[in-house]
This record gives sequence, C-alpha cells and structure tokens, in this order.
Amino acid sequence: MIQAIFFDIDGTIISSTKKICPDSTKLALEKLREKGIYLFIATGRHVLEIEKEHLLEGLDHYFDGYITLNGQYCFNKREVIYQNEINKEDVKNIIHQIESNPYPCMFVEKDRMYINMINQEVIEAQNAIHSSLPTVTDIQRALENSIYQIIPYVDSEKAKTYPLSVLKHSKATRWNDYAIDIIPETGSKMEGIKRVLDYYQIPLEHTMAFGDGENDIEMLEFVSLGVAMGNAEEMVKKAADYITDDVDNDGILHALEHYNLI
Repeated sequence: MIQAIFFDIDGTIISSTKKICPDSTKLALEKLREKGIYLFIATGRHVLEIEKEHLLEGLDHYFDGYITLNGQYCFNKREVIYQNEINKEDVKNIIHQIESNPYPCMFVEKDRMYINMINQEVIEAQNAIHSSLPTVTDIQRALENSIYQIIPYVDSEKAKTYPLSVLKHSKATRWNDYAIDIIPETGSKMEGIKRVLDYYQIPLEHTMAFGDGENDIEMLEFVSLGVAMGNAEEMVKKAADYITDDVDNDGILHALEHYNLI
C-alpha cells in the first residue's frame, strides 16, 4: 500500500517544453489527496525559484512537504524538517579557485541565491529550465553563511579541473551541458526522503517516486516503487522499476492508473 509519493518538478510535474502542469497531473494529484496519500516535492530547485517562477502555482495545496536543493533543505508548512550544509572547507576552496581562475558559480543559502558573474553559458543553462538569472553579488559572503548548494556553470571537460579537483567533502551531479549541482557528500534527494519518512513515520516499503533527471536516480532506487518519466535520461530509466509516458503525454496519470492507485 503506497502511503507517500515524491515528485520531481522539472520534466515530471512541470513540462520542460511547455512550462505547465498537465491537467491530467492535477487530476491525479487531486485523486491521491482524496485517498489520503502523502504527497511531497523532491527537487533540486530552491524555494525562491519555485515561488519566483510560479512553478507550483495553484498546486501548493496538494503537497504536504518539500525536499529542496537535492535534499539539503526539507520543510513543511510548519517547520524545517532537515538541513545539510556544504562543508566550509569546500566552500573556501571553490572561492579561492574562482579568484585564481574565474568561472561563473552560484552559491545558495536558505533564503538567498547569488552568482559572481554571468556569461552565455549561465544564460543558456537558466533559459533551459525557464529560470531567471541570479543576482550578481560578492561571493565572499558565502564564507560567513551556511551554503546548501553550489552551482558552477562549467562543461564536462572543464568541471574535472574546475571545481571538482578541490572538493573533499562534496559531490556533483550534472543537470545541463553547462551546469552542475554541488552538494554535501552525504546529501541527496534520497537522504531528504529518509528524513521526511522519519518525520511522518512512514515505512519505506510504502513509498513511490517520479523523476526524470540524473539527480533523481538515487531517489528512484531508494523508494519501494521508482517511476521514470518517458522523457527521462536513459540512466534514469535504468534505475526505475517502471517507465511511464513523458510529462506531456500524461505520464504521471498513466503510471498511477497502471498501479491502480487512482
């Protein structure tokens, strides 16, 4: 019996091409709520992005809680459930590296996102997820504040040297040809799910998740029933228990009907 379902946003709840939530997904969420199933967002996004870009506009009332920043900041409408900041040494090392060999890099606090510079790669990566450009700020403030995610805008070849070579306590996942997410070595959507399940006292064997990106792999492998969207990357599909249709072809609704959940 499924008691809790976790949903990625981009390419899962929201179409990456149309930037809307399909009516079929809204219907599915409504039916799941009527059955008393807990629903959670599990995203790499910051809540500020979600609000500014109106990603979940008209959908907030469906969800019991939010796993954001790839599991580093989890909360519900009452309180913060879990937070996991990046090791200060890694933050310091990246800032020193940028000072010597500048490249665009965004730093994410619990209530602020900022970047040292903007170039064409930043513009293209942000446009790909329909997200506004971050504010250019002195990144030295990251040395004094808790940082939950760092986003260097570098291609795969450059990433080997900048910034991966200076990370001792963190790991990275790629979400765009020009961008990666850096989070703590112990961090992931999976870890966020663990904390949320503990909070709500929901057994792992009663869980399900939907995703389409590289940062969803651990989540799909961890839950009892992992569903990859039809538009998911191949590595994501291999990690899933079931592959549904893509987000623009009612994928969430079809998967839930397949498992007789609605």
